[in-house]
Amino acid sequence: MELKKILNNIEGLKAKGNLEIDIKQIENDSRKVEEGALFVAITGFETDGHEYIETAIKNGAIAILAENIELIKKIKLPEDVTLIMAPNTRKALAVASANFYGNPSQSLKLIGITGTKGKTTTSFMLKAILEKMGHKVGLLGTVANYIGDKNLGESSRTTPESIEIQRLFAQMVKEKVDTVIMEVSSQSLKLDRVAGCDFDYAIFTNFSEDHISPKEHPSMEDYFNSKLKLFSMCTKKGFINSDDFKVSKVKKLVDNIEIKTYGIDNSADLIAKDITVTNSSVDFKVKIGMKNERIKVNIPGRFSVYNCLAALSVALQFGTDAEKIVEALAEVSVPGRSEMVPNKKGLSIMIDYAHSPESLESILKAVKSYTRGRVISLFGCGGDRDSLKRPIMGEISGRIADFTIISSDNPRTEKPEEITKQIEEGIKRTQGKYIVIVDRKEAIKYALNMATKTDQIVLAGKGHETYQEIDGKKTSFDERQIVKEICG
Repeated sequence: MELKKILNNIEGLKAKGNLEIDIKQIENDSRKVEEGALFVAITGFETDGHEYIETAIKNGAIAILAENIELIKKIKLPEDVTLIMAPNTRKALAVASANFYGNPSQSLKLIGITGTKGKTTTSFMLKAILEKMGHKVGLLGTVANYIGDKNLGESSRTTPESIEIQRLFAQMVKEKVDTVIMEVSSQSLKLDRVAGCDFDYAIFTNFSEDHISPKEHPSMEDYFNSKLKLFSMCTKKGFINSDDFKVSKVKKLVDNIEIKTYGIDNSADLIAKDITVTNSSVDFKVKIGMKNERIKVNIPGRFSVYNCLAALSVALQFGTDAEKIVEALAEVSVPGRSEMVPNKKGLSIMIDYAHSPESLESILKAVKSYTRGRVISLFGCGGDRDSLKRPIMGEISGRIADFTIISSDNPRTEKPEEITKQIEEGIKRTQGKYIVIVDRKEAIKYALNMATKTDQIVLAGKGHETYQEIDGKKTSFDERQIVKEICG
């Protein structure tokens, strides 16, 4: 594609060189650059793409998009390499990628889901409903990216880099997908990874403390405002949880689209009533069309009702086939979200992605309400992430669970023993019984050996993940397989 067409709608550009050259590839990783590429230099948290411009040129880049003029002055660019300066290369990369792939989101119904928790479950529920209605659905999210049942590969982050997003959208258009559901993280909104995406509908599930760290958000206000950006990018309707105090304010903050609500306790456009929670499911009544329908989903907990309502709110924009909606939600399952693990010991073992204070509290309260025996909580906290939440999560588990096993999660570049000490500070403020076993496999073995058939084990934090990241390296770690090994 001609370079000047790729740069269309990117504001504040200054160029030196030929803009009519043919660009065969856009890349922000110099190692992946091939002949005829446009290399986009991104100023990252740990590395600066401007330092790799010369490498990119050696590998075949014929155009450079940069933002740091001082670093550019230190580089001797060949005469035949076009230089474009932009105020923000992250945003420029996103718009350029959308242009390069023919703005594929304009050919799709695009649904964005944001919120502290519930994004993945809501997206799987919505996908199941829309597919039952006959739509061909694509999904971009935390677990993996999909076209229908075809897994396009596991995700390295909730929302991919902008180049990858647009490439996936283009593939989905080619394969006749009509609707795409995308989990939209606060980071992807803050860093403009989703610029160039035309959203039709937006969902804001809930809001609580998470992702506050030097590499993420400096404050809760920044975290909230980043999520709010999704609604300014939306063209049709937004849907919010009326029972969430902070999220309910969105209605007064957004004026470009109509905002509809869903909830349980407060007044809302879509309300769940007559809720029953068991150890394996939740069911409730909700009005679909002119009738009250009973919905059952095999993901226990009150939070599942909210996720169902969020999915339903958007699904109803596509039609009101109650029978298919009920069928879809009865069949849906989500990897690593209240996932029960079958085992030869006949123990009740749940794997859940809960990795924030609110999500841990939510899952532990949910299982506590129906467990006849003890609730055994096993969790850790990720390294290189918000350290303030560690003692809070320790206190939550100590207060709700009958027994807590503090262990490792993904320590990344931090020492796992330091992380567990910080969690321990919180649990010591409670009367909760606990033990620290840093090795997560040994911790799981301890939990399985102490549990009886009336107890509920909750393995929290890893969820769908099949790896553990220690010292910056990922090694295989699938809790389902580990349970199977231990139980024989």
